[in-house]
Amino acid sequence: MSSVESHPEKNVIRVQLTQNSVLGELNEPERAELERLLIVVDCAKADFLLNQGVVEMEQYFVLDGVLKRVVTNPQGKEMILRFADERDMETSYAAWRLGTPTPYSIVSVTKSRVAKLPLPQWVAFMEAHPAIKASFEYAVMRLMSEIMAHTITLHLLDAPGRVNRFMRKQPALFERLPKKELASYLNLSAETLSRLKQRGKI
Repeated sequence: MSSVESHPEKNVIRVQLTQNSVLGELNEPERAELERLLIVVDCAKADFLLNQGVVEMEQYFVLDGVLKRVVTNPQGKEMILRFADERDMETSYAAWRLGTPTPYSIVSVTKSRVAKLPLPQWVAFMEAHPAIKASFEYAVMRLMSEIMAHTITLHLLDAPGRVNRFMRKQPALFERLPKKELASYLNLSAETLSRLKQRGKI
């Protein structure tokens, strides 16, 4: 972990931060102010950035790689709610606002790099910059809407329909995700996903 300023790839990281879907509209003084709060973290595959059930939460901006938001029941069964890749972000903002433990984990699917800061610091930054707060809260609502649409899809579409919808909505991710992770997200077995491909259904 290191600050942006002390990171050996700080120039690349600064460019990546300007490309983030939430941070793109920051002006230079605002970006410099936020930069001083950020910590850059490199994650190996399967590293946990956030554990389900905790109350100390952070805000994440994805610089490289893919993260997943996942819920695990007491028996260890997982449900993947969404993936986030470069230019995207991950958060537990709603749980923080409600004063509840985070209802999911955030895990690195691939080797990844994120810029993060504690949620209270991120909220304080947004309170001082209403435009970024509006952009961020809109993004949070859009993510929640996408998760709801995905959950409905699992119930209404058959296996080929689920796969084809994902390919249509997120074609770049389809090629990058380990097939085991994609199958889990679509509530399929890896064998079923492979069989659909072999039969030309996808």
